[in-house]
Amino acid sequence: MLAGNADRERTVDVLRAAYAEGRLTREEHDQRAARALAARTVEELQLLAADLPQGPGGVPAVFQQPRPFPGPFPGYPAYRGFGPPASPYPPPVPYAQPPANGAAIGSLVCGLLAPFSAGFTGVPAVILGHKARAEIRRTGERGDGWAIAGLVLGWIGVCFVLLILIGIAAD
Repeated sequence: MLAGNADRERTVDVLRAAYAEGRLTREEHDQRAARALAARTVEELQLLAADLPQGPGGVPAVFQQPRPFPGPFPGYPAYRGFGPPASPYPPPVPYAQPPANGAAIGSLVCGLLAPFSAGFTGVPAVILGHKARAEIRRTGERGDGWAIAGLVLGWIGVCFVLLILIGIAAD
């Protein structure tokens, strides 16, 4: 990429700061500043400040080759300069998620089985759902949504069983 006047001035500022900190001698500073003012590309400017703490643009100076983009079909050569640029920062560290609560899973399963069991698995769904919610609040495990879904489906199943029993008793 071609360098602009602002890029050249930033590089000269970095060189001037390095000279003021004692990282460059007067001769090195003069040589690098002259090369910076005559540079045509940003890569040339990066090479001039690569061994200094700050490169052009105020980011850590890391000279990286662009990652090749794989060709569109097997056998086609990869093209340089395509694809996302390599990051100078390390990838984020994944964190371990807390385990899922078993009672919450059991509550959801019993609640889902309630229509197929004429509502009789609704009672265990309600019991397991309340137990799971208490454990989740205490231990910080995952599965609160599953426990709530099991509770709702369980209560629907219990109401269905009660309606059937009321219908049978009314006859």
